[in-house]
Amino acid sequence: MDTHTDHPNQAPHQRGSHLRRWRPAYLALVVLSAVVGVALAGRDGSPPAVSATTTTKAVATTQPDVALSRTLALGDTGDDVMQMQRRLKDIGFDPNLIDGDFGYQTLQAVWAFQKLVMRIPISGVKDEFTNEMWKVAQRDGLVRPRRPNAQTDTHVEVYLPEQVLIVFKQDQPVVITHMSSGDNKPWCEEVTIDPGEDGNLNGTEAIKKGICGESITPAGLYYFYNRRTGTRESKLGTMWNPIYFNGGIAVHGAAQVPIRPASHGCIRIPMFISEYLQDLVAYGDRIYVFDGVQEPEKYGAPLPPADKPDPNYTTTTSEPKAQTSTTTTNTGENTTTSVAPTTAAKRPKQATTIPEMLDPTTTTGAPVPTTGG
Repeated sequence: MDTHTDHPNQAPHQRGSHLRRWRPAYLALVVLSAVVGVALAGRDGSPPAVSATTTTKAVATTQPDVALSRTLALGDTGDDVMQMQRRLKDIGFDPNLIDGDFGYQTLQAVWAFQKLVMRIPISGVKDEFTNEMWKVAQRDGLVRPRRPNAQTDTHVEVYLPEQVLIVFKQDQPVVITHMSSGDNKPWCEEVTIDPGEDGNLNGTEAIKKGICGESITPAGLYYFYNRRTGTRESKLGTMWNPIYFNGGIAVHGAAQVPIRPASHGCIRIPMFISEYLQDLVAYGDRIYVFDGVQEPEKYGAPLPPADKPDPNYTTTTSEPKAQTSTTTTNTGENTTTSVAPTTAAKRPKQATTIPEMLDPTTTTGAPVPTTGG
């Protein structure tokens, strides 16, 4: 039992012992006073004090006002070009190499950015990247799918008016590229057709034919059903790593991908993107082709226009065809057969379905059903 009592004349060590004994009580009293003070402050409408060390959730702010020191143009080089290339790549517009050289492949990425994000019509696109474009490029979420929650985790959207193709994975753009589709013009050309392609399905060697067609890329909803690797020669021309989605129409690499539509119906993309595009999409993945007139679903899946033999074509390697008269000249060296013009066949009614999907394990050699185009 403690018999000590406090006294003004106590020794210092005795007073210290007393303070240590009652310190918890003093601290409790201080905390209680603070709580009562906060409660009273809240009752009279005054906001309670907030500790300076309190952490709060960060609030989104506007993007910093970053700027380029110059307008970048085709042919420029430097760290600022590399900075532009890196940012374009980060938001999906692949310029290929991040090397500080504003070359043709970087230009194609800039074209796509201008058309899709800046909403510049093709006629107004320039070979440059301005300070205004740079500031816009700093924003997040610039590109969103027109078909979110598509039926496949990966889907492709093709915008014919903008001439842009985008691959989305779970609604996030993984690659955005400039492209060139059909120019809607009629054409007649000599074409080389590899074995296995339409017009030479059962052949063992490439053949040449005179073909007339229309350069149309039909809008609609399709899926990828076949692919080939390397160079393929077909009725529609030379294709690199084609991925077919509508008869003989494919997304494929091309050496020339001009700013405007220029193909025979296929969708041309830069060669370097075609090198890895086949790794991004699979058999059965959806591809939506928008024409700016109606939604793809409204069209269904129309096949491209049927091609027909060129009645004025002359070659020794042409397959036999109906004719009204022939003239053969034999010089002892080469034999040439001229076919008189015949009446062009009427174009069959466009189908509303696409060929049945081929074996997913087949990557080469399988025939591609097609009506040309």
